[in-house]
Amino acid sequence: MSQIAGEPGNQDFVEVRLPAAGAYLSVLRTATAGLAARLDFTLDEIEDLRIAVDEACAILLQQAVPGSVLSCVFRLIDDSLEVTVSAPTTDGRAPERDTFAWTVLSALAGKVDSTVADDRTVSISLHKQRGAGPGPA
Repeated sequence: MSQIAGEPGNQDFVEVRLPAAGAYLSVLRTATAGLAARLDFTLDEIEDLRIAVDEACAILLQQAVPGSVLSCVFRLIDDSLEVTVSAPTTDGRAPERDTFAWTVLSALAGKVDSTVADDRTVSISLHKQRGAGPGPA
């Protein structure tokens, strides 16, 4: 099912599953940077996305079930990277969209969304397109 990223209409994905604990987030930051570099994102875009993934995970970890697994799916779609982080939560609440953290996510990643599954798994999706800003002033 794997295809070559970067070719029109093709899509690759990578899934990383790790303990829902802050100590493991460096693995996701590294994966984010590597995959964004593969799509020829600029250094600023890569750093913005790394920070956005870190922030999304921080939001989820606040309500994650202790001892659970954090899942992160990266989808490489043409010149964009979609990152979806999800974790089972204790209360199944979607992140508030009027918070500073959500504003940061939107500014860094471009398009941001969240969903809550019936089993109280909360997901945050980030969609960053190469060359879409914010970039240097």
